Amino acid sequence: MGDITVSRAYDREPTEGAVFLVDRMWPRGVRKDDLRLDGWARDVAPSADLRRWFGHRPERFEEFRARYLRELDANQDAVHPLLEAARRGPVTLVYSAKDTEHNNAVVLREYLRRHLTPSLR
Repeated sequence: MGDITVSRAYDREPTEGAVFLVDRMWPRGVRKDDLRLDGWARDVAPSADLRRWFGHRPERFEEFRARYLRELDANQDAVHPLLEAARRGPVTLVYSAKDTEHNNAVVLREYLRRHLTPSLR
C-alpha cells in the first residue's frame, strides 16, 4: 500500500506514483502540458454547491469536511479508482486551492487513508 500525498498544482513540486488532479475545474493559468497526470478525478471533487458554500473560508472548514465526506461516501464509483491506485503504490492528489491546510485534497487524502486502513475493532 502506498503513501498518499497532496501537492498544489502551481507549486510544481515533485510528485510520487500515480498523480491525479482532484478538482472539478482545471487550475487557472496552468497548461495541460505542465501537469504530469495519470488521471483527472473530477467526480471526486466537491459538488459545485458545496464548493460555492465553502468559498475557501477556513472558519467553514470543519462543516465543509463533514459535508464533503458524506458526498464521498455517496460517490463510491468515483472514489474506487483512487483507492485501487493507492493499494498499488504511492498516489499524489493535485489541487489548486491557495490554502494548503483547508482544501478538498486534504479531506480526500484523509478519506482514502481511512478506507485503506483495516478496521482495528
